[in-house]
Order: sequence, then structure tokens, then C-alpha cells
Amino acid sequence: MSARPEARGVQITARPITAKAFAPFGDVIETDTVPPQMINEGLCRRFSDLARFDQTGGRIAMSLFQAELREMPYRCNLLERHPLGSQCFIPMSQAAFLVIVAPDEGGRPGPASAFLATNDVAVNIARNTWHGVLAPISGSGLFAVIDRIGSGDNLEEHRLEEPVFVITTP
Repeated sequence: MSARPEARGVQITARPITAKAFAPFGDVIETDTVPPQMINEGLCRRFSDLARFDQTGGRIAMSLFQAELREMPYRCNLLERHPLGSQCFIPMSQAAFLVIVAPDEGGRPGPASAFLATNDVAVNIARNTWHGVLAPISGSGLFAVIDRIGSGDNLEEHRLEEPVFVITTP
């Protein structure tokens, strides 16, 4: 990890992501939350209905995102939200990534929280939840993304007055 940031701002520590801690912001998608259904002649376990995809208008689509790896401590200057649909990030390699989220406070982001996720989970960020951009810190940076595609203004951005610096525990 790098030295502490020099610029002023807020520092937060990314904690390991859990379904309970992340619940106010969306879903942590993992296979140990529901019993599997055996399919394909007993050679495949199907884990069904693991996330609540939520959209207004448009359609649900899958895209691939190739994000550049970020250095730690990570400087977050921008939060965004999608008022018309949830957004699900599924790592496609051995990876660790930061998930930065904030509650809405009167149309603006409230205090940020940061979570550290690894390739054994996917994260579905709830519709209208303020969040940082895709921020992988290891792996290839390749993610499958399931979100709403269609007409309408589905992106609001908010530049932070002071950056949020995210660190991880050693």
C-alpha cells in the first residue's frame, strides 16, 4: 500500500463486504446464501434469484467493462447514481475491487462507506444509490455488468467538494 494521501479530504477504510453490511445499498451476490438446485444430470449447482434487478423503462442488458486498476490509497472525487435502474458488477478474473457507496441526503450523497470485494462475490448496487466508479485494485479489471439500457436520463454525477481517500487495512 502507498503512503497516506497528502491532499485534504476525508479518509475512510474499506471493510470486507458482507450481505448484511451492504444491504442498505444493494445486494452482495454469493453462492452460500441459498441452497443450490442440482441440474444437468447432477453435475451443476444452480443458485437462483440472488439479486433484485430493478429498472424503470428500458431493458436489462449485459455489458463488459474493462477498468484500469487503481492504486491505494484510492482517491474518490466523483459519486454517481442511476435513478432508472440497478447496476450489477461481476468480476471476470481473480480480482479485488472497491465498492464506494453513500446514502442519499436531499439529492446529494451523504457520508461515504467503502467495501472491499473479491472475485468470489458480485455486487448489485440498488437503483438511486450513490456510488463510486468501478475501482478494481487487483486482477484484470474485466467485469460483466448487468444494468438498464434505454432512453431517459439514468446517470447523475456529483463531484465531491473534498475527495474521499479509501485505504485498506494491512
